[in-house]
Amino acid sequence: MAVTVLGPRKTVEETLQATEVETHRLRRDLSSLDVLVLGIGVIVGAGIFVLVGEGAGIAGPGVTVSFVLAAAVCALAGLCYAEFAAMVPAAGSAYTYAYATIGQLVAFIIGWDLALEFTIGASAVSVGFAGYLNSLLDQVFGVTLPEAIAAPPGDGGTFNLFAVLVVLAVGALLIRGIRITARANLWLVALTIVVLLVVVGTGLTEVDSGNWSPYFPEGWGGVREAAAIIFFAYIGFDIVATTAEEANEPRKAMPIGIIGSLAVVTVLYMAVAAVVTGMVPAADLAGDAPVADAFDGLGRDWVAAFIYAGALVAILNTVMILMLGQSRVAFAMSRDRLLPERVGRTHRAWGTPWLITLITMGVVAILAGLVPLSDLAELVNIGTLFAFFLVALGVLIMRFTDPERPRPFRTPFVLVTAPLAMAGCIYLATDLPWKTWERFLVWMAIGLVVYFAYSVRRSRVSEARRNPSRTDG
Repeated sequence: MAVTVLGPRKTVEETLQATEVETHRLRRDLSSLDVLVLGIGVIVGAGIFVLVGEGAGIAGPGVTVSFVLAAAVCALAGLCYAEFAAMVPAAGSAYTYAYATIGQLVAFIIGWDLALEFTIGASAVSVGFAGYLNSLLDQVFGVTLPEAIAAPPGDGGTFNLFAVLVVLAVGALLIRGIRITARANLWLVALTIVVLLVVVGTGLTEVDSGNWSPYFPEGWGGVREAAAIIFFAYIGFDIVATTAEEANEPRKAMPIGIIGSLAVVTVLYMAVAAVVTGMVPAADLAGDAPVADAFDGLGRDWVAAFIYAGALVAILNTVMILMLGQSRVAFAMSRDRLLPERVGRTHRAWGTPWLITLITMGVVAILAGLVPLSDLAELVNIGTLFAFFLVALGVLIMRFTDPERPRPFRTPFVLVTAPLAMAGCIYLATDLPWKTWERFLVWMAIGLVVYFAYSVRRSRVSEARRNPSRTDG
Protein backbone atom coordinates (compact mmCIF):
# COMPACT_ATOMS: atom_id res chain seq x y z
CA MET A 1 0.00 0.00 0.00
CA ALA A 2 1.77 3.13 -1.29
CA VAL A 3 0.85 5.75 1.33
CA THR A 4 3.12 8.58 2.53
CA VAL A 5 2.76 11.65 4.71
CA LEU A 6 2.09 13.48 1.46
CA GLY A 7 -0.92 11.29 0.73
CA PRO A 8 -1.29 7.99 -1.15
CA ARG A 9 0.79 7.37 -4.24
CA LYS A 10 -0.89 6.18 -7.40
CA THR A 11 1.19 3.35 -8.83
CA VAL A 12 2.20 3.27 -12.48
CA GLU A 13 -0.03 0.23 -12.96
CA GLU A 14 -3.03 2.08 -11.53
CA THR A 15 -2.27 5.04 -13.74
CA LEU A 16 -2.18 2.92 -16.89
CA GLN A 17 -5.34 1.02 -15.92
CA ALA A 18 -7.20 4.31 -15.57
CA THR A 19 -6.51 5.13 -19.23
CA GLU A 20 -8.82 2.28 -20.25
CA VAL A 21 -11.92 3.51 -18.38
CA GLU A 22 -14.56 3.93 -21.11
CA THR A 23 -16.04 7.24 -19.92
CA HIS A 24 -12.59 8.81 -19.48
CA ARG A 25 -10.61 7.35 -22.38
CA LEU A 26 -8.76 9.38 -24.99
CA ARG A 27 -8.18 8.30 -28.59
CA ARG A 28 -4.66 7.33 -29.70
CA ASP A 29 -4.54 9.31 -32.95
CA LEU A 30 -1.11 11.02 -32.84
CA SER A 31 1.97 9.84 -34.75
CA SER A 32 5.54 10.66 -33.72
CA LEU A 33 5.58 13.44 -36.34
CA ASP A 34 2.34 14.85 -34.93
CA VAL A 35 3.87 14.95 -31.45
CA LEU A 36 7.07 16.62 -32.67
CA VAL A 37 5.12 19.25 -34.59
CA LEU A 38 2.85 19.84 -31.60
CA GLY A 39 5.95 20.57 -29.54
CA ILE A 40 7.38 22.98 -32.09
CA GLY A 41 3.99 24.62 -32.55
CA VAL A 42 3.40 25.43 -28.92
CA ILE A 43 6.92 26.73 -28.29
CA VAL A 44 7.20 28.94 -31.38
CA GLY A 45 4.60 31.58 -30.69
CA ALA A 46 4.33 34.94 -29.05
CA GLY A 47 7.64 34.38 -27.26
CA ILE A 48 9.98 35.04 -30.17
CA PHE A 49 7.72 37.60 -31.84
CA VAL A 50 7.04 39.64 -28.70
CA LEU A 51 9.50 38.92 -25.88
CA VAL A 52 12.71 39.19 -27.91
CA GLY A 53 12.26 42.97 -27.70
CA GLU A 54 11.78 42.97 -23.95
CA GLY A 55 14.78 40.71 -23.49
CA ALA A 56 16.95 42.86 -25.76
CA GLY A 57 15.99 45.91 -23.71
CA ILE A 58 17.59 44.24 -20.67
CA ALA A 59 20.51 42.23 -22.08
CA GLY A 60 21.16 44.11 -25.34
CA PRO A 61 22.54 41.91 -28.16
CA GLY A 62 23.44 39.43 -25.40
CA VAL A 63 19.78 38.37 -25.46
CA THR A 64 20.96 35.67 -27.87
CA VAL A 65 22.89 34.14 -24.97
CA SER A 66 19.80 34.59 -22.78
CA PHE A 67 17.93 32.32 -25.18
CA VAL A 68 20.69 29.73 -24.82
CA LEU A 69 20.59 29.93 -21.01
CA ALA A 70 16.81 29.50 -20.91
CA ALA A 71 17.07 26.63 -23.40
CA ALA A 72 19.70 24.87 -21.28
CA VAL A 73 17.39 24.82 -18.25
CA CYS A 74 14.54 23.57 -20.43
CA ALA A 75 16.72 20.87 -21.99
CA LEU A 76 17.72 19.49 -18.59
CA ALA A 77 14.09 19.40 -17.50
CA GLY A 78 13.08 18.03 -20.90
CA LEU A 79 15.27 14.95 -20.47
CA CYS A 80 13.48 14.23 -17.20
CA TYR A 81 10.09 14.73 -18.82
CA ALA A 82 11.05 12.37 -21.64
CA GLU A 83 11.86 9.54 -19.21
CA PHE A 84 8.54 9.90 -17.42
CA ALA A 85 6.42 10.37 -20.55
CA ALA A 86 7.83 7.23 -22.18
CA MET A 87 7.50 5.19 -18.98
CA VAL A 88 4.03 6.43 -17.96
CA PRO A 89 2.16 7.27 -21.21
CA ALA A 90 -0.87 8.86 -19.57
CA ALA A 91 -2.44 12.32 -19.68
CA GLY A 92 -1.50 14.78 -16.96
CA SER A 93 2.23 15.38 -17.45
CA ALA A 94 3.95 16.51 -14.23
CA TYR A 95 0.75 15.95 -12.24
CA THR A 96 0.68 12.27 -13.18
CA TYR A 97 4.40 11.83 -12.49
CA ALA A 98 4.18 13.47 -9.06
CA TYR A 99 1.28 11.17 -8.13
CA ALA A 100 3.42 8.12 -8.90
CA THR A 101 6.58 9.31 -7.13
CA ILE A 102 5.83 11.71 -4.29
CA GLY A 103 2.18 11.52 -3.31
CA GLN A 104 -1.34 12.82 -3.83
CA LEU A 105 -0.87 16.17 -2.10
CA VAL A 106 2.10 17.17 -4.24
CA ALA A 107 0.32 15.80 -7.32
CA PHE A 108 -2.64 18.06 -6.64
CA ILE A 109 -0.35 21.03 -6.03
CA ILE A 110 1.46 20.48 -9.31
CA GLY A 111 -1.84 20.01 -11.15
CA TRP A 112 -3.07 23.26 -9.64
CA ASP A 113 0.21 24.87 -10.69
CA LEU A 114 -0.13 23.55 -14.25
CA ALA A 115 -3.59 25.09 -14.39
CA LEU A 116 -1.83 28.40 -13.72
CA GLU A 117 0.84 27.75 -16.35
CA PHE A 118 -1.41 26.66 -19.19
CA THR A 119 -4.46 28.83 -18.56
CA ILE A 120 -2.49 32.00 -17.89
CA GLY A 121 -0.09 31.13 -20.70
CA ALA A 122 -2.91 30.82 -23.24
CA SER A 123 -4.31 34.13 -22.02
CA ALA A 124 -0.93 35.86 -22.25
CA VAL A 125 -0.29 34.64 -25.78
CA SER A 126 -3.75 35.63 -27.00
CA VAL A 127 -3.25 39.15 -25.60
CA GLY A 128 -0.37 39.55 -28.06
CA PHE A 129 -2.71 38.71 -30.93
CA ALA A 130 -4.49 42.08 -30.93
CA GLY A 131 -1.17 43.97 -31.00
CA TYR A 132 0.03 42.12 -34.09
CA LEU A 133 -3.39 42.30 -35.74
CA ASN A 134 -3.43 46.06 -35.24
CA SER A 135 0.08 46.36 -36.70
CA LEU A 136 -0.84 44.22 -39.72
CA LEU A 137 -4.00 46.20 -40.50
CA ASP A 138 -2.13 49.48 -40.11
CA GLN A 139 0.79 48.28 -42.23
CA VAL A 140 -1.24 46.85 -45.10
CA PHE A 141 -4.54 48.71 -45.09
CA GLY A 142 -3.85 51.87 -43.09
CA VAL A 143 -6.55 50.88 -40.56
CA THR A 144 -6.11 51.27 -36.81
CA LEU A 145 -8.26 49.24 -34.43
CA PRO A 146 -10.05 51.16 -31.66
CA GLU A 147 -7.87 50.83 -28.56
CA ALA A 148 -10.94 50.25 -26.40
CA ILE A 149 -11.48 46.80 -28.00
CA ALA A 150 -7.87 45.96 -28.89
CA ALA A 151 -6.21 46.04 -25.45
CA PRO A 152 -7.03 45.10 -21.84
CA PRO A 153 -7.67 47.83 -19.22
CA GLY A 154 -4.10 47.81 -17.88
CA ASP A 155 -2.76 48.55 -21.37
CA GLY A 156 -5.04 51.50 -22.11
CA GLY A 157 -8.07 49.66 -23.48
CA THR A 158 -11.38 48.46 -22.13
CA PHE A 159 -11.72 44.87 -23.37
CA ASN A 160 -9.39 42.88 -25.65
CA LEU A 161 -12.10 41.63 -27.99
CA PHE A 162 -9.76 40.16 -30.58
CA ALA A 163 -7.87 38.08 -28.02
CA VAL A 164 -11.20 36.69 -26.82
CA LEU A 165 -12.30 35.80 -30.34
CA VAL A 166 -9.09 33.83 -30.87
CA VAL A 167 -9.69 31.85 -27.67
CA LEU A 168 -13.27 31.02 -28.66
CA ALA A 169 -12.20 29.86 -32.12
CA VAL A 170 -9.44 27.50 -30.95
CA GLY A 171 -11.59 26.21 -28.10
CA ALA A 172 -14.22 25.08 -30.59
CA LEU A 173 -11.52 23.32 -32.62
CA LEU A 174 -10.18 21.49 -29.54
CA ILE A 175 -13.61 20.20 -28.62
CA ARG A 176 -13.98 18.80 -32.12
CA GLY A 177 -11.10 16.29 -31.73
CA ILE A 178 -7.34 15.70 -31.39
CA ARG A 179 -6.93 14.53 -35.00
CA ILE A 180 -8.27 17.73 -36.52
CA THR A 181 -6.27 19.72 -33.96
CA ALA A 182 -3.06 17.97 -35.04
CA ARG A 183 -3.75 18.65 -38.72
CA ALA A 184 -4.38 22.33 -38.09
CA ASN A 185 -1.20 22.49 -36.01
CA LEU A 186 0.89 20.95 -38.81
CA TRP A 187 -0.09 23.64 -41.30
CA LEU A 188 0.25 26.48 -38.81
CA VAL A 189 3.74 25.34 -37.75
CA ALA A 190 4.88 25.07 -41.37
CA LEU A 191 3.76 28.66 -42.03
CA THR A 192 5.45 29.93 -38.87
CA ILE A 193 8.80 28.32 -39.70
CA VAL A 194 8.67 29.81 -43.21
CA VAL A 195 8.17 33.26 -41.67
CA LEU A 196 11.11 32.85 -39.29
CA LEU A 197 13.36 31.65 -42.12
CA VAL A 198 12.38 34.75 -44.11
CA VAL A 199 13.27 36.89 -41.07
CA VAL A 200 16.71 35.33 -40.84
CA GLY A 201 17.44 35.22 -44.57
CA THR A 202 16.30 38.76 -45.32
CA GLY A 203 17.60 40.23 -42.07
CA LEU A 204 21.15 39.00 -42.69
CA THR A 205 21.43 41.48 -45.55
CA GLU A 206 20.61 44.35 -43.17
CA VAL A 207 22.90 43.48 -40.25
CA ASP A 208 25.21 46.23 -39.01
CA SER A 209 27.81 44.68 -36.71
CA GLY A 210 28.06 47.99 -34.86
CA ASN A 211 24.67 47.25 -33.32
CA TRP A 212 26.26 44.30 -31.51
CA SER A 213 28.63 46.54 -29.54
CA PRO A 214 28.63 46.42 -26.61
CA TYR A 215 27.37 42.86 -26.72
CA PHE A 216 26.73 42.63 -22.96
CA PRO A 217 25.81 46.19 -21.91
CA GLU A 218 24.55 45.02 -18.51
CA GLY A 219 27.00 42.14 -18.03
CA TRP A 220 25.99 38.63 -17.03
CA GLY A 221 23.32 39.99 -14.71
CA GLY A 222 21.46 41.40 -17.69
CA VAL A 223 21.72 38.10 -19.57
CA ARG A 224 20.36 36.20 -16.60
CA GLU A 225 17.52 38.65 -15.95
CA ALA A 226 16.49 38.54 -19.61
CA ALA A 227 16.62 34.72 -19.56
CA ALA A 228 14.16 34.66 -16.66
CA ILE A 229 11.71 36.68 -18.76
CA ILE A 230 12.17 35.09 -22.18
CA PHE A 231 11.96 31.67 -20.53
CA PHE A 232 8.28 32.17 -21.42
CA ALA A 233 9.30 31.75 -25.07
CA TYR A 234 10.19 28.08 -24.42
CA ILE A 235 7.13 27.14 -22.44
CA GLY A 236 5.18 24.41 -24.12
CA PHE A 237 7.48 21.44 -24.64
CA ASP A 238 6.04 19.98 -21.44
CA ILE A 239 2.63 19.98 -23.13
CA VAL A 240 3.99 17.21 -25.35
CA ALA A 241 3.92 15.03 -22.24
CA THR A 242 0.22 15.75 -21.68
CA THR A 243 -0.56 14.09 -25.03
CA ALA A 244 1.23 10.81 -24.18
CA GLU A 245 -2.10 9.03 -23.81
CA GLU A 246 -3.10 10.08 -27.33
CA ALA A 247 0.10 8.95 -29.12
CA ASN A 248 0.17 5.75 -31.17
CA GLU A 249 3.66 4.84 -29.93
CA PRO A 250 4.23 6.98 -26.84
CA ARG A 251 7.48 5.28 -25.83
CA LYS A 252 9.06 6.46 -29.08
CA ALA A 253 7.05 9.61 -29.74
CA MET A 254 7.53 11.31 -26.37
CA PRO A 255 11.36 11.61 -26.37
CA ILE A 256 11.30 12.64 -30.04
CA GLY A 257 8.62 15.25 -29.42
CA ILE A 258 10.12 16.76 -26.28
CA ILE A 259 13.84 16.82 -27.13
CA GLY A 260 13.35 17.33 -30.87
CA SER A 261 11.05 20.34 -30.52
CA LEU A 262 13.43 22.02 -28.07
CA ALA A 263 16.38 21.53 -30.39
CA VAL A 264 14.63 22.89 -33.48
CA VAL A 265 13.20 25.91 -31.69
CA THR A 266 16.44 26.86 -29.93
CA VAL A 267 18.28 27.12 -33.25
CA LEU A 268 15.47 29.26 -34.71
CA TYR A 269 15.35 31.55 -31.66
CA MET A 270 19.10 32.15 -31.60
CA ALA A 271 19.17 32.95 -35.31
CA VAL A 272 16.25 35.39 -35.10
CA ALA A 273 17.60 37.13 -31.97
CA ALA A 274 21.07 37.53 -33.49
CA VAL A 275 19.75 38.94 -36.76
CA VAL A 276 17.21 41.34 -35.26
CA THR A 277 19.66 42.82 -32.72
CA GLY A 278 22.16 43.22 -35.55
CA MET A 279 19.65 45.08 -37.71
CA VAL A 280 18.68 47.81 -35.24
CA PRO A 281 19.91 48.99 -31.81
CA ALA A 282 18.48 46.87 -28.99
CA ALA A 283 16.80 49.93 -27.48
CA ASP A 284 14.64 50.25 -30.62
CA LEU A 285 13.05 46.83 -30.09
CA ALA A 286 10.76 47.83 -27.24
CA GLY A 287 7.43 47.85 -29.15
CA ASP A 288 4.63 45.29 -29.13
CA ALA A 289 5.89 43.76 -32.39
CA PRO A 290 9.70 44.09 -32.22
CA VAL A 291 10.62 41.63 -34.99
CA ALA A 292 8.31 43.25 -37.52
CA ASP A 293 9.24 46.75 -36.33
CA ALA A 294 12.91 46.02 -37.06
CA PHE A 295 12.09 45.56 -40.76
CA ASP A 296 9.48 48.32 -40.83
CA GLY A 297 12.02 50.81 -39.57
CA LEU A 298 14.42 49.90 -42.38
CA GLY A 299 11.86 50.35 -45.15
CA ARG A 300 11.24 46.62 -45.73
CA ASP A 301 7.47 47.05 -45.52
CA TRP A 302 6.63 43.82 -47.34
CA VAL A 303 8.75 41.78 -44.92
CA ALA A 304 7.17 43.51 -41.92
CA ALA A 305 3.66 42.75 -43.22
CA PHE A 306 4.68 39.11 -43.80
CA ILE A 307 6.00 38.88 -40.24
CA TYR A 308 2.85 40.38 -38.76
CA ALA A 309 0.79 37.73 -40.56
CA GLY A 310 3.17 34.96 -39.47
CA ALA A 311 3.05 36.11 -35.88
CA LEU A 312 -0.73 35.93 -35.92
CA VAL A 313 -0.52 32.34 -37.17
CA ALA A 314 2.03 31.40 -34.50
CA ILE A 315 0.03 33.04 -31.72
CA LEU A 316 -3.15 31.29 -32.82
CA ASN A 317 -1.39 27.93 -32.75
CA THR A 318 0.22 28.51 -29.35
CA VAL A 319 -3.11 29.44 -27.77
CA MET A 320 -4.60 26.24 -29.17
CA ILE A 321 -1.93 23.92 -27.77
CA LEU A 322 -1.71 25.63 -24.36
CA MET A 323 -5.46 25.17 -23.99
CA LEU A 324 -5.00 21.55 -25.09
CA GLY A 325 -2.46 21.06 -22.28
CA GLN A 326 -4.72 22.58 -19.65
CA SER A 327 -7.70 20.45 -20.68
CA ARG A 328 -5.61 17.26 -20.49
CA VAL A 329 -4.21 18.02 -17.01
CA ALA A 330 -7.67 18.89 -15.68
CA PHE A 331 -8.98 15.74 -17.38
CA ALA A 332 -6.44 13.58 -15.52
CA MET A 333 -7.29 15.22 -12.20
CA SER A 334 -10.99 14.73 -12.86
CA ARG A 335 -10.45 11.04 -13.67
CA ASP A 336 -8.75 10.70 -10.28
CA ARG A 337 -11.63 12.66 -8.66
CA LEU A 338 -9.36 15.40 -7.36
CA LEU A 339 -11.66 17.59 -9.45
CA PRO A 340 -15.33 16.72 -10.09
CA GLU A 341 -15.40 13.50 -12.10
CA ARG A 342 -18.32 14.47 -14.32
CA VAL A 343 -16.54 17.42 -15.96
CA GLY A 344 -13.80 15.11 -17.27
CA ARG A 345 -15.98 12.70 -19.21
CA THR A 346 -15.11 12.39 -22.89
CA HIS A 347 -17.50 13.07 -25.75
CA ARG A 348 -18.87 9.86 -27.27
CA ALA A 349 -18.33 10.93 -30.87
CA TRP A 350 -15.24 13.14 -30.67
CA GLY A 351 -13.32 11.45 -27.82
CA THR A 352 -12.38 14.76 -26.17
CA PRO A 353 -12.97 16.06 -22.62
CA TRP A 354 -15.42 18.58 -24.04
CA LEU A 355 -16.81 20.09 -20.83
CA ILE A 356 -13.37 20.75 -19.32
CA THR A 357 -12.30 22.28 -22.64
CA LEU A 358 -15.38 24.50 -22.60
CA ILE A 359 -14.60 25.66 -19.05
CA THR A 360 -10.96 26.30 -19.98
CA MET A 361 -12.07 28.32 -22.97
CA GLY A 362 -14.28 30.53 -20.79
CA VAL A 363 -11.60 31.23 -18.18
CA VAL A 364 -8.89 31.95 -20.75
CA ALA A 365 -11.20 34.28 -22.66
CA ILE A 366 -12.03 36.33 -19.56
CA LEU A 367 -8.35 36.70 -18.59
CA ALA A 368 -7.31 37.54 -22.15
CA GLY A 369 -9.93 40.24 -22.36
CA LEU A 370 -9.09 41.96 -19.10
CA VAL A 371 -5.46 41.35 -17.98
CA PRO A 372 -2.21 42.87 -19.43
CA LEU A 373 0.41 40.64 -21.09
CA SER A 374 3.31 41.51 -18.74
CA ASP A 375 1.48 40.42 -15.58
CA LEU A 376 0.39 37.18 -17.21
CA ALA A 377 3.81 36.19 -18.60
CA GLU A 378 5.63 36.47 -15.27
CA LEU A 379 3.03 34.28 -13.53
CA VAL A 380 3.41 31.63 -16.20
CA ASN A 381 7.19 31.57 -15.78
CA ILE A 382 7.13 30.88 -12.07
CA GLY A 383 4.47 28.20 -12.43
CA THR A 384 6.46 26.44 -15.12
CA LEU A 385 9.73 26.54 -13.20
CA PHE A 386 7.95 24.98 -10.22
CA ALA A 387 6.62 22.16 -12.41
CA PHE A 388 10.04 21.53 -13.96
CA PHE A 389 11.63 21.37 -10.52
CA LEU A 390 9.21 18.71 -9.29
CA VAL A 391 9.53 16.57 -12.43
CA ALA A 392 13.32 16.51 -12.07
CA LEU A 393 12.93 15.62 -8.39
CA GLY A 394 10.43 12.88 -9.29
CA VAL A 395 12.81 11.24 -11.75
CA LEU A 396 15.47 11.04 -9.05
CA ILE A 397 13.06 9.60 -6.50
CA MET A 398 11.76 6.93 -8.86
CA ARG A 399 15.27 5.81 -9.84
CA PHE A 400 15.72 4.80 -6.18
CA THR A 401 12.19 3.63 -5.28
CA ASP A 402 11.56 1.62 -8.48
CA PRO A 403 14.92 1.01 -10.16
CA GLU A 404 13.84 -2.18 -11.99
CA ARG A 405 10.91 -0.64 -13.87
CA PRO A 406 11.41 -0.71 -17.66
CA ARG A 407 12.36 2.72 -18.99
CA PRO A 408 12.09 3.06 -22.79
CA PHE A 409 14.02 6.33 -22.46
CA ARG A 410 16.46 7.00 -19.64
CA THR A 411 17.59 10.48 -18.63
CA PRO A 412 21.37 10.44 -19.30
CA PHE A 413 23.61 11.00 -16.25
CA VAL A 414 20.48 11.41 -14.12
CA LEU A 415 22.41 12.05 -10.89
CA VAL A 416 23.85 15.14 -12.56
CA THR A 417 21.11 16.12 -15.01
CA ALA A 418 18.19 16.16 -12.55
CA PRO A 419 19.97 18.21 -9.83
CA LEU A 420 21.20 20.65 -12.50
CA ALA A 421 17.65 21.01 -13.80
CA MET A 422 16.41 21.79 -10.28
CA ALA A 423 19.23 24.25 -9.69
CA GLY A 424 18.56 25.95 -13.02
CA CYS A 425 14.89 26.40 -12.12
CA ILE A 426 15.82 28.00 -8.80
CA TYR A 427 18.44 30.16 -10.54
CA LEU A 428 15.91 31.65 -12.96
CA ALA A 429 13.06 31.90 -10.45
CA THR A 430 15.09 34.11 -8.12
CA ASP A 431 15.21 36.79 -10.83
CA LEU A 432 11.42 37.10 -11.04
CA PRO A 433 9.79 40.09 -9.27
CA TRP A 434 8.53 39.62 -5.70
CA LYS A 435 5.00 40.58 -6.75
CA THR A 436 5.02 37.53 -9.03
CA TRP A 437 5.99 35.33 -6.09
CA GLU A 438 3.21 36.85 -4.01
CA ARG A 439 0.57 36.09 -6.65
CA PHE A 440 1.94 32.58 -7.09
CA LEU A 441 1.82 31.87 -3.35
CA VAL A 442 -1.75 33.18 -3.14
CA TRP A 443 -2.75 30.85 -5.98
CA MET A 444 -1.09 27.89 -4.24
CA ALA A 445 -2.85 28.77 -0.96
CA ILE A 446 -6.20 28.71 -2.74
CA GLY A 447 -5.28 25.31 -4.15
CA LEU A 448 -4.55 23.90 -0.69
CA VAL A 449 -7.98 25.06 0.50
CA VAL A 450 -9.61 23.26 -2.44
CA TYR A 451 -7.55 20.12 -1.78
CA PHE A 452 -8.37 19.78 1.91
CA ALA A 453 -11.98 20.95 1.58
CA TYR A 454 -12.88 18.80 -1.43
CA SER A 455 -10.26 16.66 -3.17
CA VAL A 456 -8.75 14.70 -0.28
CA ARG A 457 -12.17 13.29 0.67
CA ARG A 458 -13.31 12.42 -2.86
CA SER A 459 -10.08 11.10 -4.36
CA ARG A 460 -10.44 7.75 -6.14
CA VAL A 461 -7.04 6.59 -4.89
CA SER A 462 -7.74 7.59 -1.28
CA GLU A 463 -11.02 5.69 -1.39
CA ALA A 464 -9.31 2.63 -2.83
CA ARG A 465 -6.80 2.68 0.04
CA ARG A 466 -9.61 2.99 2.60
CA ASN A 467 -11.72 0.27 0.96
CA PRO A 468 -9.32 -2.05 -0.86
CA SER A 469 -12.07 -4.59 -1.62
CA ARG A 470 -14.10 -2.08 -3.62
CA THR A 471 -13.58 -1.68 -7.35
CA ASP A 472 -14.78 1.44 -9.05
CA GLY A 473 -14.02 2.02 -12.70
